[in-house]
Amino acid sequence: MTSTTENVILEAPDVALAAGFTRSRFQRWLPLLVAYLVGAGLLAASGTSVLDVLRYTAYAIFAVILPGTLVFRALRRQPHTLAEDLALGAAVGLTLELAAWAFFSAVGLRDAAILWPLLVVVPFAAVPRLRRHWRVTGYTPVGLVWSWALAAVVMFFAGYVYATFFVENPILPDSESTRQYIDLAYQLSLAGEAKHNFPLDLPQVAGEPLRYHWFAFVHLAMGSMVGHIDLPVLTMRLMIPAMFALTATLTAVAGWRLTGRRYAGLVAAVLFLVIGSFNFTDPISLIFGTQVEMVVWPSLSMTYSWALIAALIAVVGEVLRRRSSEPTGGDTGHRRDGESDVPPLGWGAYLITGLLVIAASGAKASTLPVLVAGLAFAGALTLLFTRKISWPIVAMGVIAGLGQLFSMAVLFRFQTYGLAVDPLHNIETFWKQPTGGRPFGEQALLIVTVWVAFLINMQLRLAGIVALAWRQRFRLDQVQLFLLGSAVAGPALFFLFDDMNAVWFMRTGLPFGVLLSAWGWLLLFDKAALPRRGRVVLGAGTAIFAVAVAVVALIVSEPSPEPRYSFDSMLPVLVPAGVLAGFALVAGIIWRFSTRFSPGWKGRGGLVLLTGILVAGSPGLLLDAKRNLSDMNGGGWGSWPMPASRVEAARWIRDNSDPTDILATNVHCRTLHADDNKCRGAHVFWLSAYAERSVLVEGWQFAPRVAGQPAPAFWNPKLLKLNDLVMSDPTPERISKMRDRYHVRFLVVDRVIKPEGPALAQLAALRYSNDRMAVYEIR
Repeated sequence: MTSTTENVILEAPDVALAAGFTRSRFQRWLPLLVAYLVGAGLLAASGTSVLDVLRYTAYAIFAVILPGTLVFRALRRQPHTLAEDLALGAAVGLTLELAAWAFFSAVGLRDAAILWPLLVVVPFAAVPRLRRHWRVTGYTPVGLVWSWALAAVVMFFAGYVYATFFVENPILPDSESTRQYIDLAYQLSLAGEAKHNFPLDLPQVAGEPLRYHWFAFVHLAMGSMVGHIDLPVLTMRLMIPAMFALTATLTAVAGWRLTGRRYAGLVAAVLFLVIGSFNFTDPISLIFGTQVEMVVWPSLSMTYSWALIAALIAVVGEVLRRRSSEPTGGDTGHRRDGESDVPPLGWGAYLITGLLVIAASGAKASTLPVLVAGLAFAGALTLLFTRKISWPIVAMGVIAGLGQLFSMAVLFRFQTYGLAVDPLHNIETFWKQPTGGRPFGEQALLIVTVWVAFLINMQLRLAGIVALAWRQRFRLDQVQLFLLGSAVAGPALFFLFDDMNAVWFMRTGLPFGVLLSAWGWLLLFDKAALPRRGRVVLGAGTAIFAVAVAVVALIVSEPSPEPRYSFDSMLPVLVPAGVLAGFALVAGIIWRFSTRFSPGWKGRGGLVLLTGILVAGSPGLLLDAKRNLSDMNGGGWGSWPMPASRVEAARWIRDNSDPTDILATNVHCRTLHADDNKCRGAHVFWLSAYAERSVLVEGWQFAPRVAGQPAPAFWNPKLLKLNDLVMSDPTPERISKMRDRYHVRFLVVDRVIKPEGPALAQLAALRYSNDRMAVYEIR
């Protein structure tokens, strides 16, 4: 009895220690678990199968994160945090995924693509020097506040995606009245093309080369091939929240690594994915475009590339920070106040950069130009102020430049997709002189007003950059110059070209800008040296202010004015900004007066003012959500009918044909003009998208050779005429030509557009029909 009691007493501390260790580990992983469950719940609530969520999770872990993390660990010198290893490992994994897809597609072994992770896993399990990367110790704990803050950003953005996209967009069209944003089917068609063909062609015009940034769709193709997930589920549901969870984590990781401050990346992630553009119109007005609103789901290539951009910022910035012995302006390079030690990545950072540049080269055409511009800016100013060449900048510039050359020469074949140099075209429309002109003073005031409206609307959350430059007396080091150069290059390239599509450059520059802005905010925060109570008050006050501004905006926001290019269209930006500036002025006067009685407030007003400026755009994403939750079926602007009957016919073909089969259809145009019956907008992609097959001639609006033209005619009118006559007026000769010369197997007739000719039933076999569609097989 005594012995048993003694054993229990002696073992109690060990049991308590083990229980505490288990509880501590559970607490560390709980934010990730909660964020995952919230995301999975929103997916399930929007019609996503739980099995598909689990399949994609398994695919992401075992075919992207695991091999990528092993390679990243082998290349970096020392570990920092587990979050960094997994996030940057996932980014590296996306590059390895591209290589695996290319290899298995080129050798015709797509069915064996499920084995590709073994090409990494087996060597890391077999080679003793590599085996140590399976289990790493010495990580810096990220802390519960850091983890929960990041989880909150991810959950907020998942809710935003649910409200703006999932609610109004079924995975598959479920009625004849279903509407869909026009680019979604095009993106789905590219995913189907990547799943079945190598190299890629334009699926809407069989045999037409695809000169486009298509790497994002390889991820979708691999998710379908390896994870056995239906492509519409991936494009309409799974990829978007997953990529933005990765982007948020990479932004948080990049900020910590580059600044040495734990919370810099978290502040940047909030500015990136929680705070929107400063815009008080409902629906959101596209005055100068948008940064994040109305971009997340219409452009999967931008969604994909943002993750790679954040990873590139972390690695390129790390090299510049570590390898520069004398930053510009005479900074000694020593660790600043408030910074913590972040172990270097080492020389492997150059290889990691090379891998990420490969993925970025075909992810989004706007990515590498902004990166190269930022490096050139940093290199030029370093040379100017120090009279020394920064060889790390040169090395990174060479890597990025080679990636840009590869994308231009190999992927795009120097196709510009309609972009042409025309400086200030995208903004000068606001101040164009009317007939009879304006007085000089009035014209000058208008020009200044337009520029002010642009900065407030699109760049307000970057106000922390001014604070950073001021605090450091404009003596920026190389990594800060790199971030600044890229942040400026985005808008600069937007103003350089003549098309609103140039706004993608501005969106590419946003992650660079928010990281630098967050850095500036933290410098003011450090200077303020707030006590614990002051930090709580600042946090609570910021949240109350952001919620109050958002609520007021949701209540008082008015429809965006028309016409778009006018001074009036800027009023929803200028008026709220003026009101908030008035409140800030009054508050500043009160604050300055109050410092006589509360000396502790002195010197901290700048921090409060900057915080208010940075979160003033809090209504942006919420207004976008409100727009979609109201009555905007299909995602609002740019949505067009996507009848379920068409999709059903296309999916029947997918399930009853070979990937090499070519289809023909009588649907080519979004609309036909009533006067001349000519095509108005050949934005038709549904058949190639949902059938996952190439179409002889579907819609040609996005073909590289006619890109940028508002209503281009098809370049081979004889082929188009044959394509349509073979269904409306079929003859044996026409049928034979389609089969023998153009290798068409299925004819897909939309009877609402034009019924098939009576003879078609004798010349081809009817394989499928519904109330609207008919599918014939050429025998």
